[in-house]
Amino acid sequence: MDDQLLNDGNMPAAGNVPEYTVGEISGAIRRTLEGTFGRVRVRGEITEFKRYASGHLYFSLKDDGGKISGVVWRGSVSRLGLVPENGLEIIATGKISSYGERSSYQLIVERMEYAGEGALLARIERLRQKLAEEGLFEASRKRSLPMLPDVIGVVTSAQGAVLHDIRTTVARRFPRRILVWPVAVQGEGAAAQIAAAIEGFGRLPVNGPVPRPDVLIVARGGGSLEDLMAFNDEAVVRAAASSPVPLISAVGHETDTTLIDFASDRRAPTPTAAAELAVPVRSELLADIEHRAARMASGLARLSQTSRLRLDRAAARLPDLPSLLATTRMRLDDRQHRLEQALPAFVARKQAQFMAIERYMPAPQNLLDHPAQRLSIAATALRHAIQRSLERNIARFRAVPSGAGLPAAACREGRLRLAGLSAQLESVSPLAVLSRGYALVRDAQGNPVTSAAGLRAGSQVSLTFADGERQARIEGKKIQAEQQSLDF
Repeated sequence: MDDQLLNDGNMPAAGNVPEYTVGEISGAIRRTLEGTFGRVRVRGEITEFKRYASGHLYFSLKDDGGKISGVVWRGSVSRLGLVPENGLEIIATGKISSYGERSSYQLIVERMEYAGEGALLARIERLRQKLAEEGLFEASRKRSLPMLPDVIGVVTSAQGAVLHDIRTTVARRFPRRILVWPVAVQGEGAAAQIAAAIEGFGRLPVNGPVPRPDVLIVARGGGSLEDLMAFNDEAVVRAAASSPVPLISAVGHETDTTLIDFASDRRAPTPTAAAELAVPVRSELLADIEHRAARMASGLARLSQTSRLRLDRAAARLPDLPSLLATTRMRLDDRQHRLEQALPAFVARKQAQFMAIERYMPAPQNLLDHPAQRLSIAATALRHAIQRSLERNIARFRAVPSGAGLPAAACREGRLRLAGLSAQLESVSPLAVLSRGYALVRDAQGNPVTSAAGLRAGSQVSLTFADGERQARIEGKKIQAEQQSLDF
């Protein structure tokens, strides 16, 4: 009855189809994927790359035919062999597994490698062009290496033959102090360690307890292109370009070229060659110093010999100093003798010339008398001329009739002018001075006497008055008021 009712309700019959839970189906699919594929190598381009705080890496691999999710657990990141990034074509090694909660499958990656040298070289070339456009590889940035560094810094692996070769080469050529900063030279984290070592050496103080190196060597032995990828890392190249210490790169063999070679100041084909570039050969330096010292000594000898010959030639051209002094002394004595004779003769000649001139000079008395006489005659003549002129003018005025019409003002003006001229003539006349009570005193020789101190008692003097001349004799220094001291 119940079955009929169910059939009548169009309900399907159970049949023989097995029934599974969701977890059973997810587990079966997971077992099938892991059992069928096992470990696989998948080639593709990394996209949607994410690094979580937990340390796990999530990404996708894609090609023209599809896309698969991938994951790298935190414990496997250090063993990947490269640093994953978007756009990088790789070959991932791992196993296929499923994630039941999302009904998806994914590739659990344990190791990565670049998908062939072509893709790897293309990536390196893109980075090289980018850094070259920024000017990191310009020749003007290259610095010269110090000739003899005191401290050499080495960035390389602590194990291997590279460090041994550098140490033995430096010790053989010229022993110097070596500071080693051990780093991993390949694998996950190698590029970060190399960049940190280069920057760490640059931050060391110059005079600190650990001195900053004078030159830096970044070295690694040979290997495949994948093994050398740490030295093609952008961080390493930028650290090498900005290092304050001159840097020598010695990565791989002579045919290997990495991007750090373009940014370094010098590139060495091998680590041994890098050590040879860092320090010179001691014996060669000593030989060079000895050679330069010999050349310097020879040059100084030639210079001294040339200077001595030049001095001898100059000395030969010089006159005999004692003879030169004796000649000069004789010439000086002769000049002195001639001067002693010439000076008295010169004085005598000048005296004779003065005496000859003196004979032609008049006596001083005559020079004084004649001007006085001429002055007296001229004054008398002038006085007479004025008198005659006055008389003629008066006569002329009197001869004029009374009604002639001569203005009285003109007559008065003429009289005043005549009176002024007469007064001027009288004022300049020497007789006017004598007429006021003064007298001209002259000694016996006719010289004017201007001071009483120049006269002695008994001296004869002549006194000239306005109306004549008298002789007198000096009786004493003081003239008494009641006596006459002069006899006329």
